Amino acid sequence: MHTWINALSDLQSRGEPCVLVTIIEERGSTPRNAGSKMVVSAEQLFDTIGGGHLEYKAMHIARQMLAERREAPHLERFSLGASLGQCCGGATVLLFEPMGQVQAQIAVFGAGHVGRALVPLLAALPCKVRWIDSREQEFPESLPAGVSKIVSEEPVDEVDELPAGSYCIVMTHNHQLDLELTAAILKRNDFTWFGLIGSKTKRVKFEHRLRERGFAEERLQRMRCPMGIAEVKGKLPIEIAVSIAAEIIATYNASFGQHNNAVNAGPIAQLLPPSRRSQAI
Repeated sequence: MHTWINALSDLQSRGEPCVLVTIIEERGSTPRNAGSKMVVSAEQLFDTIGGGHLEYKAMHIARQMLAERREAPHLERFSLGASLGQCCGGATVLLFEPMGQVQAQIAVFGAGHVGRALVPLLAALPCKVRWIDSREQEFPESLPAGVSKIVSEEPVDEVDELPAGSYCIVMTHNHQLDLELTAAILKRNDFTWFGLIGSKTKRVKFEHRLRERGFAEERLQRMRCPMGIAEVKGKLPIEIAVSIAAEIIATYNASFGQHNNAVNAGPIAQLLPPSRRSQAI
């Protein structure tokens, strides 16, 4: 059996969030032991706190905490009896401890100069990064922890694989590819934040083409282009990268712990001043 302590170590090494569930107190004639633990991830369950309906309810609460990206530990008292399928009275107190919760799932499309400057900055944050490009030779030999390299001949197909609520950054070497990625991301419309590298002129051109494809104005306004905060000046790759990273930090600090969807994620960009500088690819 994969014990809870091994599972916790494996999940944390992969940067996969989970919840550690512990029996803190047990009262009543039940076979459960105080101190028993189990680990709950989004898709798996490791070890046991005694099975039955209580374990099922604990798993449900843990996965709800993961979905809500909750950071704080939580105590829950369960009164044993008919509600938990028990034939006797008593109570069980469980402690739920979120472990390794990331604040952002980030997809970076493009491994050019700005991408190579940006990804190490993002990797230093509490996030997981998917770094996507069709050109394997553009990636550095070693990647920071928490960064997954995805070499794909069809980067647009990777949009469908992104978790809901992702932060999407498009900065490829090809304007047509940038356009197709933009269309795919806006079509999903379940991202937390989407930034496209480029100038105001590029934005105007893209908006015109996207309107021709039927995208509504409200959807287009969710696109940040130029992206990054205006207070960070300059056109060097590292300067642009710092500007983009700063906007992402401001965004996830504002929205962390909330459910992000097409309704409530739109106003996030309004928290930040519009960028006044052009961005070179």
